[in-house]
Amino acid sequence: MAQDSSLPEFWSTRYREHVTPWDAGKVPAELRQFAGTLPARTRIFVPGCGSAHEVVFLVQAGMDVLAIDFSAEAVELAQQHAGALADRIRLADFFTFDAGAMPFDVIYERAFLCALPRTLWTRYAERVADLLAPQQRLAGFFFYSDTLRGPPFGTSPEELLDLLGPSFEQIEDRPTAEPLPVFQDGERWQVWRRR
Repeated sequence: MAQDSSLPEFWSTRYREHVTPWDAGKVPAELRQFAGTLPARTRIFVPGCGSAHEVVFLVQAGMDVLAIDFSAEAVELAQQHAGALADRIRLADFFTFDAGAMPFDVIYERAFLCALPRTLWTRYAERVADLLAPQQRLAGFFFYSDTLRGPPFGTSPEELLDLLGPSFEQIEDRPTAEPLPVFQDGERWQVWRRR
């Protein structure tokens, strides 16, 4: 297996071999609750969408959703799962794709930041800030752990604040109701508001 998680082949290999412990196979309760607070047609971006369970749910809940992944195998699986909603899912690189002129209202995060090598985290924070309109939100799951090897690459409350704090204010933080075993109870549901 390729060992550099910044490369599409790293993830494509895992999808081909059905090694996807980050895939919950369902929509998390926290996202369901959060989506219930959003107005219809909220513009939501889902980077690293994997099999796209959340994408289907959000579209069916009335949201305007764009999802991307840079693994062709992940996109193929996501589009199969999405069926008639497959056009909401694209093969693209988070750092370079053209998002258009209109910023997003919400970026949904699950197992994306922790999948990236730490060397890309500053670029992640800058890109998320660029893609969101002021006062809009980065919402999802963040992985706290002191393990240095990954993926998943863990962070700490202090490190995450250093990373996101320049552009965001944390407005919600709580333990995940249904943590995935791969994250060893280190997942937290958080909402960050763009300054």
